[in-house]
Amino acid sequence: MFVLYNILQLAFLLVFSPLITLFVACSSKYRDRVPARLSAGIAQKLSTCKSTARTIWVHALSVGEVTSAVPLVRGLRAKYPGDRIVVSVTTRSGKKVAETLLSSSADCIIDGPLDLLPVVQRFINHIHPNLFILVETDFWPNILLCLKKKEIPTILVNGRVSEKSMTRYQRLRFFFLPMFQCFSFLSMQTLRDKEKMEFLGISQGMLPILGNLKFATRPQQGNTDSPSFLADLLPKDRILFIAGSTHPGEELILIDVYVGLRDNHPELFLIIAPRDPRRAKEIADLAAGYNLQTSLRSHGVFLASDIFVLDSIGELVDFYALADLAFVGGSLVEKGGHNPIEPAAMSIPVLFGPHMEDFSEIADSLVSACGAVKIDSKQEISKVLSGLLNDSDRRSQMGLAAQKCVLERHDIIAKHLDLIAKFL
Repeated sequence: MFVLYNILQLAFLLVFSPLITLFVACSSKYRDRVPARLSAGIAQKLSTCKSTARTIWVHALSVGEVTSAVPLVRGLRAKYPGDRIVVSVTTRSGKKVAETLLSSSADCIIDGPLDLLPVVQRFINHIHPNLFILVETDFWPNILLCLKKKEIPTILVNGRVSEKSMTRYQRLRFFFLPMFQCFSFLSMQTLRDKEKMEFLGISQGMLPILGNLKFATRPQQGNTDSPSFLADLLPKDRILFIAGSTHPGEELILIDVYVGLRDNHPELFLIIAPRDPRRAKEIADLAAGYNLQTSLRSHGVFLASDIFVLDSIGELVDFYALADLAFVGGSLVEKGGHNPIEPAAMSIPVLFGPHMEDFSEIADSLVSACGAVKIDSKQEISKVLSGLLNDSDRRSQMGLAAQKCVLERHDIIAKHLDLIAKFL
């Protein structure tokens, strides 16, 4: 399988390399990062890290995976203060978040390698890891094969298997099964995830259930600006309702609900944090359609407005900490939802739509604990919000229940560190 993969990869590059090179050269998004992902400058980058007898390499795909990795990396730093921790990240946005949240825990934060055999070998030879930890996803055959051939222990943490992924794994079982068998362990979030991997053909002994690392999320300041400065960007004496990680189609619903509630609840103020901060103007235009004024985080000063748009990366947790109510985006549209633990950890009530497939265990736990409410329609959002706005005691009780649900999973990191200790 690996031989065929590399043959097809080589054939593709021979045919399309001129077009790929032109595309990369013309795109600032890729032009600035592809050389690093091809291993350019990696020796110099790693030379700035401390030299130790052991190196732990942690790899994350993007923002969500980096956020999951934060408490684990901090736990590794506390348990192994003398070891070198290298964190690699695939996406630009994920790397920015890693540089913000992990700069004091990781010794080096680098761009993740492209899965080309010579590139992967160069990364491994320079990093020289004693252990490789992959967070949630971003499976690549050459990386896993090279690590296995060099007898470097490889662990998947926070493993989860959506129905969509399972269908793909089954259809291409000949490809995925050998790749998964390169791991020393694949730690899964839930029994359901473990059973899916067993059905695929993975040995039960390789599949410990260690829970979801996101439950270890704690309130962390993600920006160099002080909390008081961030609070000064928002109006005073208002009930702040933040919609985090929203997608197209959700903002219009939320703005419509907001407008409908404002007559009876002038104290309500809406904060929208789009998953893609570049959509800030689009959201401002939607608000303008309701004759609402919008201010942006990028303005850097307080502006009297009806809606505040958080058009920055890595600050959502900070603004959850300032809010009174939260909606988690990617859930009214079919995007699988985003992390509800971040607002729950801040002791505020959490709302989300029906599409929380990527966080189903967490969503169900929060609903069962009475710390969150699942809403299925615009009318239901309005009804739930109105009830919470009319009852400050219920808001407080829901917030405390949400936070308690998170804190009860305090042993998640310890379980992961116990597994990792087998290899260090």
